[in-house]
Amino acid sequence: MPVLVRAAARGDVPALVRLRLANAERHVQLDPAIYRVPDVEAVRKHFEEVLAAEATVLVLVAERVGEVVGMVEVVLLADPPEHQILAPRRAAEIHTVVLDGHRGEGVGAALLAAAEKAAAERGVVILYAGIFTANREAVRFYSSAGFGPRGTLLSKEQGATSAG
Repeated sequence: MPVLVRAAARGDVPALVRLRLANAERHVQLDPAIYRVPDVEAVRKHFEEVLAAEATVLVLVAERVGEVVGMVEVVLLADPPEHQILAPRRAAEIHTVVLDGHRGEGVGAALLAAAEKAAAERGVVILYAGIFTANREAVRFYSSAGFGPRGTLLSKEQGATSAG
């Protein structure tokens, strides 16, 4: 079955909400201390606003036989301010979701290819896929598409004591 990837439209909001909640449930299983299932109404409002604005977030959906089975969000990032040392390069974060039952069928790859093309058309030269190491399936997916480590993101929970 072919995969059709297209820009999301307002009529896709219920499917986008379903995808976001399914993704949240999978992530909560990875680590309930980090992830949560967001409020349905907040997710609906988010996608309605994003699709109305069309400025800093691009949303594409994948369809199979008329059913939306995946989505990708490309969140355009601001260039570094003049006072920072980073060279200005147009960048974006990318977030891909494919419903269970449609993984391993090329849906994610089709979404990613379309997202890369749409990002390039907007001058994006670097895509970031922030993934927690525990999400091995996502690490494998993005790695197979050519994504690799870029630096190290360190974090510290406030109130935690440091070793040493």
